[in-house]
Amino acid sequence: MKLTVLGATGSIGVSTLDVVARHPDRFEVLALTGHSRVEVLADQCRRFRPAHAVVGGPREAQRLVELLGTESATEVLHGQDALCAVATLPEADAVMAAIVGAAGLPPTLAAARAGKRVLLANKEALVMAGAVFMAEVHRAGALLLPIDSEHNAVFQSMPHGYAGNMARGGVRRVLLTASGGPFRSTPAEALAAVTPEQAVAHPNWSMGRKISVDSATMMNKGLEVIEAHWLFNASADRIEVVIHPQSVIHSLVDYADGSVLAQLGNPDMRTPIAHALAWPERIDSGVAPLDLFAVGQLNFERPDPVRFPCLELAYRALRAEGNAAAVLNAANEVAVGAFLDRELPFLGIAEVIAATLDAVPRAELTDLDSVLEADRQARAAAGKILSRRNGR
Repeated sequence: MKLTVLGATGSIGVSTLDVVARHPDRFEVLALTGHSRVEVLADQCRRFRPAHAVVGGPREAQRLVELLGTESATEVLHGQDALCAVATLPEADAVMAAIVGAAGLPPTLAAARAGKRVLLANKEALVMAGAVFMAEVHRAGALLLPIDSEHNAVFQSMPHGYAGNMARGGVRRVLLTASGGPFRSTPAEALAAVTPEQAVAHPNWSMGRKISVDSATMMNKGLEVIEAHWLFNASADRIEVVIHPQSVIHSLVDYADGSVLAQLGNPDMRTPIAHALAWPERIDSGVAPLDLFAVGQLNFERPDPVRFPCLELAYRALRAEGNAAAVLNAANEVAVGAFLDRELPFLGIAEVIAATLDAVPRAELTDLDSVLEADRQARAAAGKILSRRNGR
């Protein structure tokens, strides 16, 4: 299998290449992309020798060329058009879509339009543009395999031949598990003083800063609810979030006959990555076997809507349809960025998102341009709301 990895220098990209390296006879890396972590990308290029490498801009491209040297056969490209080009290479069998944020939408959509096996780690493709993206998947006959541990677990627990028809599959509910993040048991009065350093210290998973904050607010789970809606054709009232602090059960599927099927494993992203890379086969991922005796017990809690208002905002956006989820996503990116820059308190994240949802008029999304326009409007509105909060 020839593979393009979009976002190779991030945590999902690094884990993907770890799995690939364990099976050199099975996988060949065709292209790697990394926005600005040029040194990391250069090391990856030396090891995997891709035909193409893409970075953010000309300065990063020049630096990568210098690091690789004249002996390298890797073609160095830069910019959004180059990302879309390597996502649609005719010889690419699969595309790992792991670019974080709205920037990952155009190349991921391009891969779907090209009918690739799309390994979807980029939430925004479905959160921002669910209807548009799924229409392209069906039109082009692309194979869409979820990488998020929760959606991959649901996929593994769904009936054979399931094609987005919950009634035909006998499925009653999709249950998405959540760790509860670092503040699951923090006194509510202490949340106002939460720092970025505390918010990115996830108890179970090793993730990037933005997604770690999303986990702390449970917006990450809210985005996953929206993603599950599109992946499994499930209405909002058939998707339930369950806090499971051990992060051993990655999600569950509840059936009409009373059966509940779950996928369990150690919290390591290499498991869903290996599953999607080799599907329908199974391969070694490098993840240690789950020791149930060491786990000891499994606990479950209902999410507290007062402690986690971002989760309720995501359900609100899903039910509103149209551009609401794209607005939610953009506002969250702006608010989380401001929090990480110490320009917004932790509790202000949900407040900015709610205000942005109220400020941007509802509209239908029909194509990529309309999706990007909703994203632009939401970012502008969120920026104005932040400026007013900060007295600027």
